[in-house]
Amino acid sequence: MNDNALLTARREKDDFFKRHPQSPLTPEQRAKFDGLRYFEPNPDLDFIVDVTPFDEQTPVKIQTSTGDIRTYTRYGEIRFNVDGEEQRLTIYETPHGFFLPFVDSNADGDTYGAGRYIDPEEVGDGKFHIDFNQAYNPTCVYGDGWSCPITPAENRLKVAIKAGEKMPQGKWVQKG
Repeated sequence: MNDNALLTARREKDDFFKRHPQSPLTPEQRAKFDGLRYFEPNPDLDFIVDVTPFDEQTPVKIQTSTGDIRTYTRYGEIRFNVDGEEQRLTIYETPHGFFLPFVDSNADGDTYGAGRYIDPEEVGDGKFHIDFNQAYNPTCVYGDGWSCPITPAENRLKVAIKAGEKMPQGKWVQKG
C-alpha cells in the first residue's frame, strides 16, 4: 500500500473508532478519542513473500485474553528479512481468511505486549502480501469487554517491527 493510501486508511479507521456505533470503544471513550498512534510508514516492512505450507495443516487451539479457546489451522510458514536478519512466522487459516498474530521486541513498550495482528492477503502462486504497516492492535487493547487470541510462542520475534499501530495513549484509554 502506498503512503497516501495507508494514511487515508488510518484516518478512516480513526473516524470509525470515533463515530461508528460498532466501534470497539465505549461511548465514553469515543467522546474523548483523539486518534490512534502509528509508526511512520515504512516501505521496508511491506513484503510479498512465499508461503511454505505445512505438510500437515493441523488445528491448533489458541487461548484468548479472557481464557476462551479458539481453533485455528496452522497453514504455513513465511520468511522475510528485517534489518538484515531472517525472520519466520506462522500464518493461520480461519473460516474467514488468513490470520497472522505476532509479537516483536517493541512489546510492552511502543507496542502491545500480547502482540499485534495482520490479515495476510493471498496473491496467488503460493505468495502472500504481508504489510506490517497495516499491523493493528487486538480489540482487547481498548477495553475489558473483548476476547482476543494470544500470540502463540512460535510467532514471537526478537526484532523490532517499527510499523503499524502503537500502544494507544490519551484520556480515552481505559486503565485496566
